[in-house]
Amino acid sequence: MNVYCLEQAETDVTSDKSWLSDREALWLNGLRFPKRRAEWRLGRWTAKRAVAAYLNLPSYPQALARIEIRPAPSGAPEVFFENQPAGVTLSLSHRSGRALAAVACSGAKLGCDLEVIEARSNAFIADYLTAEEQGMIARTSAGDKAWLTTLFWSSKESALKALHEGLRLDTRSVIVSLEATSPDLNSWRPLGVRYVGGQAFHGWWQRGDRVLRTLVADPVPAQPIWLEAGSEHRLQPTRAGKTPVTRRNVEDPFREYARETKLEASEVTNPFRAAGVRMWTAKP
Repeated sequence: MNVYCLEQAETDVTSDKSWLSDREALWLNGLRFPKRRAEWRLGRWTAKRAVAAYLNLPSYPQALARIEIRPAPSGAPEVFFENQPAGVTLSLSHRSGRALAAVACSGAKLGCDLEVIEARSNAFIADYLTAEEQGMIARTSAGDKAWLTTLFWSSKESALKALHEGLRLDTRSVIVSLEATSPDLNSWRPLGVRYVGGQAFHGWWQRGDRVLRTLVADPVPAQPIWLEAGSEHRLQPTRAGKTPVTRRNVEDPFREYARETKLEASEVTNPFRAAGVRMWTAKP
């Protein structure tokens, strides 16, 4: 399964509100604290830009207003286009003035997380990590302890989002396994997370200079594909190493959904084309 990711900073968000739906603008006005307002705006902006790119829709502000991100009863984000379910799966995370959005086909279980790498106390490690995870941290060098602890925590956050449970579940009920703990910066590495209730996820992690990103999904996700700003208010997908991905080697999300659900492509209706919405394509 292909998963597409976009990361944005507060400075990327346009200053006006024309990209918000009426419902979203009303919700924003009801948020009292400036920090919470800034985080909410950044998260919605990043999510809408990622969804627009995934569905090949234009992403200028007025077009983004037609996309709406609503919280499900579980708290997970749900995507609507002109008040109709958009048929995509979205996960969202924000931390310290940056936001990460991950988008995949409808029906997938998906969770992503963005964390600042920072030291955690021994009490934190004992309270939130399993005995096996604690043992790995105890055996690592002092210089690697902070990012490895952050990796375990972030992987759990991603899995709990994919389960639509969040921190309502004990973080020790999701057990992280790492195939490699290479400290190489900006390279995606595989990981696995198993929930004691039976669900298992495959995923990826990436360490930057100060931040760490994780993503888990079911079905098994291929290495995440980054979306980067292109021309004419479009986003352009890239693979590792920032090589542009053309529409010739990135599948149409509705055909991908058909394959993963074992349906014939003709059986899957693209609701946006059916509604007469012009489908925009990323430039090669």
